[in-house]
Amino acid sequence: MDYRQSAKEILEAIGTSGNLVSAAHCATRLRLVIADNSKVKKEVLENVDGVKGVFEAQGQLQIIIGTGTVNKVYDEFIDLAGVAAASKDDVKAAAASKAPWYKRMIKTLGDIFVPIIPAIVATGLLNGLLGGLSRAFPHLSDSYFFGLLNLFSNAALVFLPILIAVSAAKIFKGNIYLGAVIGMIMIHTDLVNAWSVGDGAETTTLWSWFGLWDIQNTGYQGHVIPVVIAVFLMCKLENWLHKKVPEVIDLFVTPLVTVLVTGFLTMTLIGPVFATVESWVLKGATSLITIPFGIGAFLMGAVYAPTVVAGVHHMYNAIELSMLAANNMNIWMPIATAANVAQGAAALAVALKTKQKKLKSMALPASLSAFLGITEPAIFGVNLRFMKPLIAGMIGGACGAAVASIMNVYATANGVTGVFGFLITTESFVGYLLTFVVASAVAFIVSWALWQDEKPQEAPAAPAPAPAEVKEEVKEEVKEEVKEEGPSDIIIASPLKGNAIALADVPDDTFASGVLGQGAAVEPSEGLVVAPGDGEITTLFDTKHAIGIQLDNGAELLIHIGVNTVEMKGEGFEAFIKEGDKVKKGDKLVKFDIDKIKASGYSTATPVIVTNTDDFADVTHVTTGSVEQLADLVKITK
Repeated sequence: MDYRQSAKEILEAIGTSGNLVSAAHCATRLRLVIADNSKVKKEVLENVDGVKGVFEAQGQLQIIIGTGTVNKVYDEFIDLAGVAAASKDDVKAAAASKAPWYKRMIKTLGDIFVPIIPAIVATGLLNGLLGGLSRAFPHLSDSYFFGLLNLFSNAALVFLPILIAVSAAKIFKGNIYLGAVIGMIMIHTDLVNAWSVGDGAETTTLWSWFGLWDIQNTGYQGHVIPVVIAVFLMCKLENWLHKKVPEVIDLFVTPLVTVLVTGFLTMTLIGPVFATVESWVLKGATSLITIPFGIGAFLMGAVYAPTVVAGVHHMYNAIELSMLAANNMNIWMPIATAANVAQGAAALAVALKTKQKKLKSMALPASLSAFLGITEPAIFGVNLRFMKPLIAGMIGGACGAAVASIMNVYATANGVTGVFGFLITTESFVGYLLTFVVASAVAFIVSWALWQDEKPQEAPAAPAPAPAEVKEEVKEEVKEEVKEEGPSDIIIASPLKGNAIALADVPDDTFASGVLGQGAAVEPSEGLVVAPGDGEITTLFDTKHAIGIQLDNGAELLIHIGVNTVEMKGEGFEAFIKEGDKVKKGDKLVKFDIDKIKASGYSTATPVIVTNTDDFADVTHVTTGSVEQLADLVKITK
């Protein structure tokens, strides 16, 4: 491959350096921010030597090239473009600045709420389980043990403003502990609990604006938007003070002034105003999806999948959390489940109907993944590609959502959909089951009816018989090749201990679609990667999250620890090797912290990809479920 020529063609296809805002790369792809996307010739890009795919995501033009190659193309690219190398954070910042204001706002909300979802899920699941147990065993609710667990089950919602404040302060680049203080002020015990006020508790005047507007001493339990706005103001003020206050007194003056000013404005202006705005938003969303006969829910079930494609579905987190905090009834979650399982059923129809082995191997696990709540492999790998399955999924999602609305289905947490959603819908189990069945059945039937498999191409005509003497020469060459290659199958061992899953189940469409090559993935139970065979380390990314190995048996592997873990900047990763090192099977390569990856909000699913898949007749995973290190994982057929 001529790296410079490929870089030159990429530069020309995006409209030359004048149309380039910023450029960086990760372990597998170029990440570019383009000034005018209309000037990009996507079809030309896809035909550049070495380019395996092109897509737009998060305001970036991402060009998939592959491990071990992307860095070489990138070096030539920035040299030809005459731009300085940028970090991934620089590219993300450039991309974010180009996005419309509403997309930036939605992304910010997603960044704030996604990290705290595990806390809501944990307590919500417990709440759902306790609800189911108390109905099955009524006397259980009188036990000390039940009371203790009940205390745990609503802790995250009781102190939700503090969780939001800490997360928001981190996103807005402020002191997270000052953010926590603002959250604490908003639910201080000297204020009357907002839920008690809803039940008729009396309040007194906390502050009066010239006798024209009296602010009551009500807490902000169950509120989301006021907390985010308050912490946003706090961070802006804090950062401004850091620049203006002399360093010698900054440590004392800045926190004091920040808390005093933000606290006063929050309790006397921001809180009352935006609490009212939030109640309007919540009432509007609730009214929409509770329009009689399920009409509103039907519409939302239809458009949910397109919002996933557009990347704006994270805005629903704010609505769901507000619903939970208000009355512990999340009526949005069943709509999401209907939309998700419908996309899975549509992909399942494709998997069962197609005769294309590669499509079947991708569509089947992608559909199962969607039934478990992870829809990206099904949507991006199958349904969006053929469009008709996507439409079928939208129809199924609409029908399922309408059923959920009519039967008053709700959940006691958010962040969980699909099969696992049964754990948080124990109060409306039958309705949730019917939602699941209707969405799946309608989507499957419509997808089966609409989508047609491509006819296999006819085999090329056999070449004319070669002269006898040429045949003899070919026979000798074939014998020699067989002698050199040895057995027809190559077994790749698992570099990790854990649970082996299909590549299509990895929650990243680039890996799941197989565009970088076929293979398998492992959900690790131990944070250690070892060499799956003898070979040479060809790539070790600077953040230690991705390793490229050229094995002596001819396979080129990419081991990518987790999904999007490049964002961790190497924190939690320790490498024992460097590029160019020779390794033996079982040698330690990288140690990583599983808990830290999960705490950062990333999946630990680790793809093990044969990047030179095209050099072989077939690459398949041979193990599913529990797997030990160096156990069989992938089979390569020459």
